[in-house]
Amino acid sequence: MRAISLKQSELTYQASITEPIPNVGEVLVDISLAGICETDLQLCKGYMSFSGILGHEFVGVARSGKYAGQRVVGEINCICSRCEWCLKGAGNHCPSRSVIGILGRDGAFADVLAIPEMNLHPVPDTVSDEQAVFVEPLAAALQVGRQVDLEKCSVAVLGDGRLGMLSAQATRLTADAVLVVGKHVEKLTRFERLGIPTVLLGALPQGASFDVVIDCTGSSGGLSLATQLVKPSGTIVMKTTVAGNHDVSLASIVINEINLVGSRCGPFDQALSVLDSDSVDLTGLISHRFSLAEIDDAMRAAVSPEAFKVILDMGM
Repeated sequence: MRAISLKQSELTYQASITEPIPNVGEVLVDISLAGICETDLQLCKGYMSFSGILGHEFVGVARSGKYAGQRVVGEINCICSRCEWCLKGAGNHCPSRSVIGILGRDGAFADVLAIPEMNLHPVPDTVSDEQAVFVEPLAAALQVGRQVDLEKCSVAVLGDGRLGMLSAQATRLTADAVLVVGKHVEKLTRFERLGIPTVLLGALPQGASFDVVIDCTGSSGGLSLATQLVKPSGTIVMKTTVAGNHDVSLASIVINEINLVGSRCGPFDQALSVLDSDSVDLTGLISHRFSLAEIDDAMRAAVSPEAFKVILDMGM
């Protein structure tokens, strides 16, 4: 099979390697599409010191098990199912977990992925592959609404990229008002076409403040900006993970009694339901499509201001 491996921050295209051998409880999935996200870019900069096959956003077809022959997506945390965290339904905090394409387990930038069958979710016929490849980040965006009561709240989403788009659409399902703050005019127009208000960072009115601020910047500067925009007793939700350190004074968090919430993985079943009901619009979000052999071009596109979502297509 073909695969993209990362070792010591260097990406390598491998044209022919041995397929994975599934462990007990695992199945093989033939990958159709895999998405490049900000976490993948940060892993290439040394985040998590990951070595192996990259990729955790995917849609494919299960070879065996109860979903054999069906299109599936998969949750990324592979858990022990025995510890206190797993037994209380919080397996994403399992201390012995591996994470697909991120921690101790190969990922989906390959023709074939081995994954626990319990992680798989079938994709409804009404949801296309191009929509299904967004299930993992959409679930992460929906997680904010499970952690924070957004009703009657004013919300600022910081960041005009991929996660910012999904977070803005997920948030406005319940929030009173949502504003996207970004740096790129061409990207902000995507939000405006969906009726989501936007503003360029440099054009924010002086004194603007919000009940909830969601950091989707993918930048170490996002938290500092969030502390400037959140109201006293408000909430900052951190969706950003970066390889570097955050350079921010925490004094305002104490003085203004700010709630700081880390937010990671979310509900796949809800994300699939939202896509099935057309509650979010993913039209035109895929801006570039590459083969595995074109990984260098794909990664360059993923960091380009002109790009939005970059996809690896195993059929190419």
